[in-house]
Amino acid sequence: MINFKSIALSIRLSRYRVLPLLLSTAVSSVAAPVYALQQSELEVYPPNWWAGMQNPEVELMIYGEGVADDTVSIDKGKAIINRVKALDSENYLFVTLDTSGARAQELTLTLTDNDGSYRTVHYPLEKRREDSALRKGFGPEDAIYLIAPDRFANGNTANDNVDGYQDKVDRQFKGGRHGGDIQGIVDNLDYIKSMGFTQVWTMPMLENAMDKYSYHGYSTTDYFRIDPRFGSNDAFIDFSEKAKSEGVGVIMDMVLNHIGSNHKWMKDTPSKDWINNEGKFVGTTHKRESLHDPHAIESDIKGFSDGWFVPTMPDLNQRNPHLANYLVQNAIWWVETADLSGIRVDTYSYPDKAFLSEWTNRLMDEYPNFNIVGEEWSVNPAITAYWQAGSQRHDDYDSALPSVMDFPLQAAVVKALNNDESWNSGFITVYETLATDFLYGDPNNLVIFPDNHDMSRIYTQLGHDKAKWNMAMTLLLTTRGIPQVFYGTEILMGNEGSDDHGIIRSDFPGGWPSDSDKNAFTGKGLNNDERWAQQRIKALLQLRQTYPQLFQGKLKHYAPVGGVYTYFRTADSTVKNSEKIMVALSKESVDLSLTSYTEMLKDGQTLTRVNDGKTFEATDTISLPAMSASVFIVK
Repeated sequence: MINFKSIALSIRLSRYRVLPLLLSTAVSSVAAPVYALQQSELEVYPPNWWAGMQNPEVELMIYGEGVADDTVSIDKGKAIINRVKALDSENYLFVTLDTSGARAQELTLTLTDNDGSYRTVHYPLEKRREDSALRKGFGPEDAIYLIAPDRFANGNTANDNVDGYQDKVDRQFKGGRHGGDIQGIVDNLDYIKSMGFTQVWTMPMLENAMDKYSYHGYSTTDYFRIDPRFGSNDAFIDFSEKAKSEGVGVIMDMVLNHIGSNHKWMKDTPSKDWINNEGKFVGTTHKRESLHDPHAIESDIKGFSDGWFVPTMPDLNQRNPHLANYLVQNAIWWVETADLSGIRVDTYSYPDKAFLSEWTNRLMDEYPNFNIVGEEWSVNPAITAYWQAGSQRHDDYDSALPSVMDFPLQAAVVKALNNDESWNSGFITVYETLATDFLYGDPNNLVIFPDNHDMSRIYTQLGHDKAKWNMAMTLLLTTRGIPQVFYGTEILMGNEGSDDHGIIRSDFPGGWPSDSDKNAFTGKGLNNDERWAQQRIKALLQLRQTYPQLFQGKLKHYAPVGGVYTYFRTADSTVKNSEKIMVALSKESVDLSLTSYTEMLKDGQTLTRVNDGKTFEATDTISLPAMSASVFIVK
């Protein structure tokens, strides 16, 4: 693995200018030219690669003054130059290397200008981790903790403000940087693990050198550098290593659709078609349905894919093959460099559709057991399912995307709990949503969630009703799919009176040295409801760790009756004599005869209620309180 402590992220290189000097020699009386050195700089992306990759080609983007007309040769090392391509800018050159059969080594490339001057690039081909290609991504047995790094914990106050970055710490401003960082997450890995989370997904931590609102991370200005106000590349690698040693994987949030307007590409663009709409702001329509509409016109499709989110987020044109390569290689580079267990892709459907197929296929070719989840914010299961690999779709689109965020289920849960029970409202909305799972290639690999960083917190969505929160969290931590919990949801954090993202992403109590009155990491200052909620999440997540085979297995549910929705989690048929989990959600106070579930409960089986340990027989009648969520282990 490359050592970033000794090698800079952007490789700084020497420019050799030819300066003739007159020297007398014993060999000849003729003046002989001698070559002196003059310093200059090149940047190479990706800054290193690995021997033994599935795809042996790597395309280097070399950036430097006047580099586009240089000729390139390899003076040291085993590799072949397949292609050299310049685009519109005189300062970019794209060099494709074939590393077939190459071992780990340092290549030396020479770039020679027309005037005879030359530059050398020392390019590392690293040795891969053992079994890197076979790494296992996150799966249904996992539980994901979503963190806004700037708002979680400030572990290193020394990097709160960094010279050269305009957006300074202002904890009183809801849209400002508050100082949370990588060290803050590392310092609290024990809390994350003790709660029962096995994966951490953080909002992006790549450099965001924007003038304001840089804390959220979605306006990238350097794809290969961690923002120094969060830490460094080394700090991110150390975080991943420490998390892995605690049994916690790291999922990286990647943005393929757009960049920040302060990215260097906006001052020196590699090609005229690098940014959509000729580099000028034209807003996206957000009409994702146009990609699937059999009646759609081309301008509507283009208006969705090529439009910008906001003027400060220039929209990338991934139809440019060199930009496409850059984004693919950047993702692979981070997987290898930081030993990732997964990727979450922001605004998945917005980039060019053909590019998404290429990007995802190339990632999955390199890592067949990996997991990638795409954000497709649609509550229509047909739209969401389209993007998951293995789904039946209306065209021959080749999607290799393993997972999608399940927005339809999130919306259904909130609607079910906020509406009265009737033949067409209440729990029937959850039942009907799950009944459309036939649309998905693998519904158990969907990422499900009560809320996230872009919507009101679930406690607020449910009217700050603790019983409804309990029912929602119980359902979403025990039904099919991979649950994701937003930091603070476990202590009933809300956003009453405001749907501003800066309020939704409020600071986690206890994450700052000045948080003396309340600390959710230790429990200090939490009220009784917050303590109860935290323990409830912990108990539900413990089930996933105790019975992973059940959450990797099947969901069987009964149509809701009389305000009661009941379902079971069972292991695959290959697992012998396995327990089951039964969940009963009830809006009404009822006496429930367990003989109603004879297809799932057999004579002689016992049910143990998780919250109090009370045991029942499969022939008993049990009392369910109104607005309750009961979980039973069936043996």
